[in-house]
Amino acid sequence: MSDEVNQEVDLMYGLKTVLSQIEAAVARRSKDLPQVAPRLVAVSKLKPASMIVEAYEGGQRHFGENYVNELADKASDTIILEKCKEIKWHFIGHLQTNKINKLLGSPGLFMVETVDSEKLADNLNKHWLKFRKDEERLKIMVQVNTSAEEAKNGIEPSQSTKLVEHILKSCLNLEFVGLMTIGQYDYDMSKGPNPDFLTLVKCRQEVCENLKLDINQVELSMGMSTDFEHAIELGATTVRVGSNIFGARPLKLKTN
Repeated sequence: MSDEVNQEVDLMYGLKTVLSQIEAAVARRSKDLPQVAPRLVAVSKLKPASMIVEAYEGGQRHFGENYVNELADKASDTIILEKCKEIKWHFIGHLQTNKINKLLGSPGLFMVETVDSEKLADNLNKHWLKFRKDEERLKIMVQVNTSAEEAKNGIEPSQSTKLVEHILKSCLNLEFVGLMTIGQYDYDMSKGPNPDFLTLVKCRQEVCENLKLDINQVELSMGMSTDFEHAIELGATTVRVGSNIFGARPLKLKTN
């Protein structure tokens, strides 16, 4: 899709459609699952500030970015700072240690969804002291590699309890809010429930049982544009949707 066509995306129609699909998926969700209203994170990767402002003015508050530089640039954009005062940024990409300060210094940072090691947790815990307001803790999720793909980041499911326990006991500046997975792309749902989503649900069950946590207080971030409805039916409390709202991604940002 060309940039010219991409700019003609009916963003408000896409946003309203996704919100309606979320509502319908919630109605199909098992009553045995925690009845948490799912949070929509609009993934604005490679999209201009003008589209973020448009989505914000349409009522969207949570936005996700995969790259630290892009999140930092958009979070500091004068138009977004002026027009999107309650924006909440989610970092959903792989976080390198040398980019931590840049990420944590971004205005409106709400959550880091991709903590996948004790080392990263410790570094976030240490550096957050420089940026936090009052006694505010940094919200984080633990990323789990549910598909066992080498190209994907995240801890092995069997290590979930150990990492969450470390965060709860040793990272007092962090607020553990849940588990996140990317999972395999283009899963054929005619084969039954997505095993990656089921694995994350099982991880939460084990973490809550092992650490005596309230399952209603532990979120699951799973599901993207192609499978967010299915993810909600299986218990997702956060879904990350980009192209269904913003249209297909351009190859690069327009410079004019």
